[in-house]
Amino acid sequence: MTQTVELPLWLFVLIVLFAAVTFASHFLFPSVRWFFRHRLERAVARLNKRLERPIQPFKLARRHDMIQRLIYDPQVGQAVRDHAVAEGIPEAVAFEQARRYAREIVPSFSAFTYFSFAIRLARFLSNAFYNVRLDYQNEAAVRGIDPSATVVFVMNHRSNMDYVLITYLAAQRSALSYAVGEWARVWPLSRLIRAMGAYFIRRKSGSDLYRQVLACYVRHATEAGVTQAMFPEGGLSLNGTLGRPKLGLLKYIIDGSDPEKRDVVFVPVALNYDRVLEDTILTTAANRSERRFRARIGVIMGWVLKQIWRRITGRYKRFGYAAVRYGEPLSLRAFHNTTEDDLTVPLARELMSRIGGAVPILPVPFVSWHINGAGPMTRMELEQALIEWNPARSSPVVKSLIEEGLTQLTDRRILIEQGDAYAVGPERPDLLRYYAASVDHLLKPKMPDDDAGAEIDAATAGS
Repeated sequence: MTQTVELPLWLFVLIVLFAAVTFASHFLFPSVRWFFRHRLERAVARLNKRLERPIQPFKLARRHDMIQRLIYDPQVGQAVRDHAVAEGIPEAVAFEQARRYAREIVPSFSAFTYFSFAIRLARFLSNAFYNVRLDYQNEAAVRGIDPSATVVFVMNHRSNMDYVLITYLAAQRSALSYAVGEWARVWPLSRLIRAMGAYFIRRKSGSDLYRQVLACYVRHATEAGVTQAMFPEGGLSLNGTLGRPKLGLLKYIIDGSDPEKRDVVFVPVALNYDRVLEDTILTTAANRSERRFRARIGVIMGWVLKQIWRRITGRYKRFGYAAVRYGEPLSLRAFHNTTEDDLTVPLARELMSRIGGAVPILPVPFVSWHINGAGPMTRMELEQALIEWNPARSSPVVKSLIEEGLTQLTDRRILIEQGDAYAVGPERPDLLRYYAASVDHLLKPKMPDDDAGAEIDAATAGS
């Protein structure tokens, strides 16, 4: 027992490494994980006291546990058996396919990443690019939503800045869980998006097994009261108008809810911009009648570097206003009582109607709509049009808003000056139509009342 044993150095090093790994995995790592998880739980408890809607335990569950919960759900189990029969493959193969789908869908929410990094970045980007405005159609109704209800923010999709803007403006309410398309499934963006609680969806998947796994995840999230956000249009608007809603995700939420146990409240959220960052790409795609966006990484990086250089040299100007308006909330429980038929289509129509009625009317869309419809107009004629639309505006405010709209449009050569009047420029008439279309449904039929669109000088959201 006391004899000396000689070993080669490489073998001794190998034994020490194995011993260290065994000690760490069995004794050290569990204690360290428990220590940090306990600190995280206390931090989340403090954070929940500041939020209107606390972070649900469902969002904080380990990703591995959530994946296991999904793939062993009876709904997914039946889908696996049906898929195996339909494809003529063993159930074990279909089960592994369901597991891959679950791993693709399930997020790995990090409260630290969301509240310490993502929200600060969203605040910086939002205020760097825009003068941010926030407004309500009925603030009391939004703040009076049942605390136990599942809240789903339903938004029009104008720009990829929508994610950034709503994350920033909803920061005091809760952590949002987004449905994000396949475009974001690239490293390292995918890791960041998952850490923010978003989940990926394949919008054109023909696999019934995939749809059942996704429906199961949405059902679990809805039952658990997770605050969600969705874009029913399913993609960016190419022509500036509200698109037709896609019904899949909305149907999953309806099917996954039980109004007797927990109500689901949909909050329409309307967004609009004086300048959509992707407007040239979107209008080009619209002219080609295709949804393929040709945005090379070199072009994007060149644009970013150009904006940074302008900021360094003091020539940088923000892109006008970006506005968010909360519409009238809609209770699924109350809506369910209005019909015994399938709710999906009438609910989608009602939500899109409420979003459309809440779209903010900003300087650039306002000026674009009038000149696109009436032809060349003078500054005075535009100011008079704004006064007729909203007589409550003071003269200095009216002049400032029209000046903002004209400056944005002339700087980009969308409008040109013809004597005292402003007319459509020859280079980018499609961009003028694009911005005019965003408010056409509000301005065209009749001059709206105060509830038809957001005030174009609403209260500042804050910095």
